Amino acid sequence: MGSPADRKQQQRESFHADDPAGGPLTTDQGVEVDHTDDSLAAGERGPTLMEDFHFREKLTHFDHERIPERVVHARGAGAYGYFEPYESCAEFTRAAFLQDPAVQTPVFVRFSTVQGPRGSADTVRDVRGFATKFYTSEGNYDLVGNNFPVFFIQDGIKFPDFVHAVKPEPHNDIPTGASAHDTLWDFVSLQPETLHAIMWLMSDRAIPRSYRMMQGFGVHTFRFVNADGRGTFVKFHWKPKLGVHSLVWDEAQECQGRDPDFNRRDLWDAIEAGEYPEWELGVQLVPEEDEFAFDFDLLDATKIIPEEQVPVRPIGRMVLNRNPENFFAETEQVAFHTGNVVPGIDFTNDPLLQARNFSYLDTQLIRLGGPNFAQIPVNRPVAPVRTNQRDGYHQSAIHRGTNYFPNSLGGGCPAHAGVDANAYTHYAERVDGAKIRKRSESFKDHYSQPAMFFHSMADWEKQHIVAAFRFELGKVDAMTVRARTVEQLAKVDGGLASEVARGIGVPEPDGAEPGTYKLASPALSIESLRGDGSIRTRQIAVLVTDGVDAEQVASVREALAAEGAIVEALAPTDGTVTGTDGASYTVDRALPTVASVLYDAVLLPGGPDGTPPAATDPDALRFVRDAYRHGKPVGALGSGVGVLSALEPDGLRLSTGSGHTVSDRGVVTDTSPGTADTEFVRAFVDAMAAHRHWDRPPVRH
Repeated sequence: MGSPADRKQQQRESFHADDPAGGPLTTDQGVEVDHTDDSLAAGERGPTLMEDFHFREKLTHFDHERIPERVVHARGAGAYGYFEPYESCAEFTRAAFLQDPAVQTPVFVRFSTVQGPRGSADTVRDVRGFATKFYTSEGNYDLVGNNFPVFFIQDGIKFPDFVHAVKPEPHNDIPTGASAHDTLWDFVSLQPETLHAIMWLMSDRAIPRSYRMMQGFGVHTFRFVNADGRGTFVKFHWKPKLGVHSLVWDEAQECQGRDPDFNRRDLWDAIEAGEYPEWELGVQLVPEEDEFAFDFDLLDATKIIPEEQVPVRPIGRMVLNRNPENFFAETEQVAFHTGNVVPGIDFTNDPLLQARNFSYLDTQLIRLGGPNFAQIPVNRPVAPVRTNQRDGYHQSAIHRGTNYFPNSLGGGCPAHAGVDANAYTHYAERVDGAKIRKRSESFKDHYSQPAMFFHSMADWEKQHIVAAFRFELGKVDAMTVRARTVEQLAKVDGGLASEVARGIGVPEPDGAEPGTYKLASPALSIESLRGDGSIRTRQIAVLVTDGVDAEQVASVREALAAEGAIVEALAPTDGTVTGTDGASYTVDRALPTVASVLYDAVLLPGGPDGTPPAATDPDALRFVRDAYRHGKPVGALGSGVGVLSALEPDGLRLSTGSGHTVSDRGVVTDTSPGTADTEFVRAFVDAMAAHRHWDRPPVRH
């Protein structure tokens, strides 16, 4: 696989010979330039001469190098990879890329936040986009999804209203990248169909630890069509191999200051290190004869099919193994469209999906400068393209022959695909009805599934949801909006509404009853989605100071790295520390430049007998205290246990044992001096595999 440096060098060497970086600087016309630091002028202090064509060309490009950012999903990160099916899916779809396990289909995936502009932070409370472009042999297929399986509205005609409400308020353009403000909650309190997605937004799903640890969903109900023309309703699910893990709100906010690129950097660094993210693609399949077998409407994008009713069937896996070479050319210019489908995949009458099929194409026309954006390399299909479309902005193809059909002068080409060819055929479905503006009665239950979501959460997840509502609504100035939102929550769950009301200064709803829909779906809780149990790519901070047992640190670091973790030594200052043996030990980062929110666990190694110096270092104490209160694993060896003792006045009361490994609610200790034994390492790994430990006693500060 090679080191990251080796791979970067290979990438450089793989550039085409005509790559701009491979020779002398030229103008756009290929004229070599010998000087680009000074404009052509009449004398050293004279006026700039407009005959300086290099100056004019350089500034013109600079003046026009920005394109309109996406109205939503503006801030994103992307990567290339491949998809391969587990077995043929011919039983329910004729899509070629879902047939042969030996065939890998190239993909490009773009992850994104929704509300904020390109300059906002990664870790805001928001929906995350999860859009996948499959470069199939039959043309491009775009599975445009989110990390929530439901949306905020049922009909696309409400999309401008929702986006206007969630975006910064028009009078002052505040807040950036946040949903805690009056206009959103005014909309929510008046539009109860939003409540299911709002429950997801208030959960920890809205602040993922990593794009690599995030589910994806197609949101809508689509249709598979097999070779016999038989249709099957389908919901798409992406499940990450590493499990589903999230930040907590306090961490998310601090990350915005410590590293606003937290999620984007994490994805890039993992791929550069050869730790390729992987997801399993699963589908929920519903025979057409069962379309009306549920107590909700399959075409309602604010509803899910509980996995307990229709299990998710795994059909393939996706691996991302290459970072883009140029962010603008690839990640920024990639154009997704829900209408990009291939034979074997079709639409349903979901009114939100129908709107997206129009809107995506419409926005690309203005954002990418015209109708030829499919010729941009990242959007270009691997399948042959033969159309009669011509000209327009940024046309790069040199067309020959006729540009109409039918024709005889061009030999009738391009001709229709033959009867036996695998051409796209729309699913044959009878559609009739009076032209009316009316929502189906089957779309009108707005409270059952939000209640199901809340009842499916673990106790700690429910506490986080209550805290999120209190934070968001606590930023709302209009008390009428706060009160009206609580009234809506009372129709989801009376206890939830009362808890929120007590935190935001509005009356508790009268006679609030528990939710009307008690069915729970354990698959909705993060606790059921912990992944393969490994700790690959988890970030572990080892706090070191002068006098540290360097041999102990080296042994435990090697053991954890063998499990796939990334271990960094942090000290009060950069440079080196001196170990107990007098040798120097290299420090990876200085404590003042980082914070525990950037790591998944913390380890306190031992040193000389007695309390280690870290126990009196304020940065180290704050680091450990924050990791502990955020539920993260904390390990301590030998005299490093003394740091935990220093935190006891803050309320930390855990068993630490004497001379052997003790694991207590994610705090793993061993007071024995010397090299860490396998029992300690295994207990620490198990604590990290659980990700968070919410059953521990809280600290007071």
